[in-house]
Amino acid sequence: MRKLMSAAMLCALSVPALAQADCGEVSITEMNWASNTVVTNVAKFIMEQGYGCEVTVVPSDTVPAVTSVAENGEPDIVTELWLNSAGEAYLQLEEQGKVERLGKVLDPGGVEGWWIPTYLAEEHPELTTIEGVMANPELVGGRFNNCPSGWGCRVVSDNLIRALDLESSGIKVFNHGSGETLASSMASAVQNKEPWFGYYWGPTIPLGKYDMTRVDLGEYKPEVHQRNQTQEVENPGVSEFPAATVLTAVTTDFKEREPEVAEMLSKLTFKTATMSSVLAWMDANNASGEEAAVYFLSNNSDEWSDWLNDSAKQKLSRILEQ
Repeated sequence: MRKLMSAAMLCALSVPALAQADCGEVSITEMNWASNTVVTNVAKFIMEQGYGCEVTVVPSDTVPAVTSVAENGEPDIVTELWLNSAGEAYLQLEEQGKVERLGKVLDPGGVEGWWIPTYLAEEHPELTTIEGVMANPELVGGRFNNCPSGWGCRVVSDNLIRALDLESSGIKVFNHGSGETLASSMASAVQNKEPWFGYYWGPTIPLGKYDMTRVDLGEYKPEVHQRNQTQEVENPGVSEFPAATVLTAVTTDFKEREPEVAEMLSKLTFKTATMSSVLAWMDANNASGEEAAVYFLSNNSDEWSDWLNDSAKQKLSRILEQ
């Protein structure tokens, strides 16, 4: 796998650019999911090679990271913070002036919804709306692939199913026992050019690997979507899924200490579809987060070049061109 990368790139990944010491010590989270591994390693590479920082990666998860910032004032940077998971604890830190959100790390954010394969949508355009799906259940295989029990999406999808009276249209709901079987059902259908209809989210490997089209559930209604997040709510309604807000957040002390790095992080935004494609590449090549970072930087200069100041842009360009 490492043959995909030049010796100069590998050296840059393994040795912080201390000789450029414009920036001091920096701590950054690495959450326990694949997209965050990419985000963290891209940010680390840029900070070390572009800004001369000495970066320490702190393995974490959303709640422990927020708790650590509250109690210890570190790590300096919390990457890929899903606001709907961080909850009130994070918002309180903002109110107290301990942290600041710099920008959205995913554009348009975390995406979720009900999907069909694009080849199905192209052959039967009517299936791109939920009304069209319900009018033609046989074209989607007569099945809705639902989330596993215990997932937040299962609660929302169950309420949507009831609000739409989906099963009355002839579509049977299949509740998957795990995320693995949900993903494998999509993979099997797409590889065999068969119908598939169900819930999925991104950025993820399947949405990077397979061309899928989101079924239009209608208008996003905040109050209805909020209500649908309660299990077996009495009055479920129909609402599209909103894009989840996913942030880069830093401590206020860090922003004051390293304003140029904070400025860069405020612009560090990945297109959600691009991130899914990077995850699919990682999976296909059994690649590490470091390798995925170089893959992204080497192939998407149009996305990241505007994040950097002129000096950092020149330094990274010299490395990535080798």
